[in-house]
Amino acid sequence: MMTLLVICVAVAVFLEAVSAVSLGVVSTEGGLVEGENLYLTSGRYMDVFKGIPFADVPGIFEKPKRHPGWDGVLTTKDYKPRCLQLNTPMTATSGSNDCLYLNIWVPHGAQVSTNLPVMVWIYGGGFLVGSSMGGNFLHNYMYDGEEIADRGDVIVVSLGYRVGTLGFLSTGQSDLPGNYGLWDQQAAIAWVHRNIRSFGGDPNNITLFGESAGGASVSFQTLSPHNKGLFRRAISQSGVALCPWSINENPRRFAEEVAVKLNCSTDSSMAACLKTIDPVRLTMAGTINNQSSPAHPLVDNLVLSAVVDGDFLPDHPSNLFHNAAEIDYIAGINNMDGHIFTVVDIPSINSMLVDTPIDDLKTLLGSYTKDKGEAGMEKAFATYSNSWGTNPSRETIKKAAVAIGTDYIFLVPTQAALYLHAQHATTGRTYSYLFSQPTRIGSLISSYPDWMGADHGDDLQYVFGKPFSTPLGYSSKYRDLSNYMIAYWTNFAKTGDPNQGGSAVPVTWPKFQSGGDPYLEIRHDMGHGFVHENMRLRFVHFWASVLPSLPNTTKSE
Repeated sequence: MMTLLVICVAVAVFLEAVSAVSLGVVSTEGGLVEGENLYLTSGRYMDVFKGIPFADVPGIFEKPKRHPGWDGVLTTKDYKPRCLQLNTPMTATSGSNDCLYLNIWVPHGAQVSTNLPVMVWIYGGGFLVGSSMGGNFLHNYMYDGEEIADRGDVIVVSLGYRVGTLGFLSTGQSDLPGNYGLWDQQAAIAWVHRNIRSFGGDPNNITLFGESAGGASVSFQTLSPHNKGLFRRAISQSGVALCPWSINENPRRFAEEVAVKLNCSTDSSMAACLKTIDPVRLTMAGTINNQSSPAHPLVDNLVLSAVVDGDFLPDHPSNLFHNAAEIDYIAGINNMDGHIFTVVDIPSINSMLVDTPIDDLKTLLGSYTKDKGEAGMEKAFATYSNSWGTNPSRETIKKAAVAIGTDYIFLVPTQAALYLHAQHATTGRTYSYLFSQPTRIGSLISSYPDWMGADHGDDLQYVFGKPFSTPLGYSSKYRDLSNYMIAYWTNFAKTGDPNQGGSAVPVTWPKFQSGGDPYLEIRHDMGHGFVHENMRLRFVHFWASVLPSLPNTTKSE
């Protein structure tokens, strides 16, 4: 009996100790919230808050408004629905218009944490889909912030924002200016700045990070004048404000297509009519053309995106980098980011037993350079075929197709953003990277090319520590890679220097401005030979200098 009593007392003491290192009920501007306290196998603790409202239910085509608050203690232990969006085949919708919520992960050691750096995640999805928690497999959500928070000793926040028609439809005029999804992000960032101290965070040390449309969103947030003083650092993964899919320069054309589907006039009453339509019908009317070919590439169909509205974006993004002068900035891409697009435009790329016609590459290049006519296409093709010789292999041609898409859609715009950030920086530091870990999909899908590098989105699993949270799915080399990325990202969040911040890194990452435009190549076996200079300089020079210098032969749409 005495032994049993001792065991019970020991268990009670243990459970009390586990629950003791917790924020408990937290006071926010809207009211009290209570999350879930976790005991981690590392002997540390984690407070997790899911579904805290940062704004009220948004009005149709309106900026977000502050939440009116609540009485009592709000239990925040479950994710809220994603924002209303189309499914993949664009035949139905999921989610809710009541979606402006955020999630917070707060790590603790032996004592409750205070004054921690804060990392705010913005998801991607082409401004059409996505959620604050990401995809889910057996309750293991992609954007679960636990591993980053615990291993990097930072607070992680993820936020929801409107996508598709409700988030980005615009007439290009003041009656329906657009950018509602960007305003949602900004409202969440401002909420974090005002409230994060109650969760043990430092409101003066906030870092934004995001991937794809989320990376472009991070870039937009650094450029908007509405964020002055709200955050100090930013990381754009595979997406910046200068990407060809990030800005819609003729938004009214698609707004009129949506209006016609909904039986609204396309005259001056169009915006007023659209605002009366049910959110689900509005979302369904925002279907885009997902059929593509080299002559009509998929990237041109991403028409629900940001616009220069004279408010959130008072000018074209290329003219707004002075607003990021004091922000430390990391931007980079995956070395075959463009594959996700070009394989839709040219399906033969993935067929290792079938040739990819050279004419398909010429047609694709002609689509990307259409304003410059035949001369633009010929110069582009000469740039990419320069080293082929007289009889290029099947693999050479397929890789070139992927390189063309990667350069045009991701790499060159990212390099341009890095140059502009460095050029306008005062105190802000600039860092460039290339993620080159070969995709793991090839081992799962037999038809995947065996020469594939890092496809679009391949970096996410490592940034979010999936090799640690699902160890049976990964070998040790992937845990090394994940450890490196979390170390670089969280060091940067702490100090503005990815090399300094308490987590060891395998290679010193030099600043982009330090001569030769150096960048870090990131993969599992990286060593001292993984710092390079002048990323794909010949191709960047072509897209950024040679092509723009040619005369236009067609009128830009």
